[in-house]
Amino acid sequence: MTLHSNVKTVEKEQIKFLTFPKNEILEKRKDQANRSLELQRALALGNLERQKVKITFVDDDGYKRVETTVWGVTDKSVILKQATLIPLQRIVCVA
Repeated sequence: MTLHSNVKTVEKEQIKFLTFPKNEILEKRKDQANRSLELQRALALGNLERQKVKITFVDDDGYKRVETTVWGVTDKSVILKQATLIPLQRIVCVA
């Protein structure tokens, strides 16, 4: 999976103002499964060690990255601080 070099870093407070398309960004089931594992790891790091991760996602304007703590993961979204949500299907990777 190649990431575009023009990934814009955003603050988590800006995410609520972004617009997300509904379609899945990752086509392969394996990539989607890996994303789920990465998010579970990020959730554990956030809850147990208060450690931040970098989430790369795509909104209607292109690739974005945020460095934040993951507070929760549902079957549709990732929950960040202040009830900020990123739709699961728009997340490319977690590092």
